[in-house]
Amino acid sequence: MTGGEVAGILVAVFWAILVSFLAVALVRLAQTLRATTKLVADVTEQAVPLLAEASATVRSAQTQLDRVDAIASDVQEVTSNASALSTTVASTFGGPLVKVAAFGYGVRRALGRGREAEGAPTASDRRTVIVGRTVPSSRRRKQKG
Repeated sequence: MTGGEVAGILVAVFWAILVSFLAVALVRLAQTLRATTKLVADVTEQAVPLLAEASATVRSAQTQLDRVDAIASDVQEVTSNASALSTTVASTFGGPLVKVAAFGYGVRRALGRGREAEGAPTASDRRTVIVGRTVPSSRRRKQKG
C-alpha cells in the first residue's frame, strides 16, 4: 500500500469515528429533548390547576379584605360618634355637676359647724376601734407617740 492509500484509509476511519460520535450525540440529544418535553408537559398539567386555585384564593382574600375595610370604616365612624357624644355630655353636664358637688360640700360643712356648736362630739372625742375594742383618744395619742 502506498502512502496515499494509507492516508485515505485514515481519513475514512476518522470520518467514520466522527460520524459515529455525532450520531451518538444526536441520539442522546434527542432523548434529552424528549425527556424535557415530557417534563414540561407534566409541569404544565400540574401548574394549570394550581394557578386556578391560586387565582380563586386571591379572589377570596380580596373579598375578605373588602369586608375588613368596611368593618374598619364602620368602627371609625362609631368611634367618631362616641367621641362627639362624650364631648357633648361633658360640656352639658360637667359644669352643673361641679356646681352641685360644690354646693353639697358647702352644705355639709355648714351642717358640720352647726353640730359642733350644739355640742356634737368632735374628732378628738371620738374613739378608734382596734382589734375589736375601743381605745379612748387619750390612750390613742400615747400609743402613737
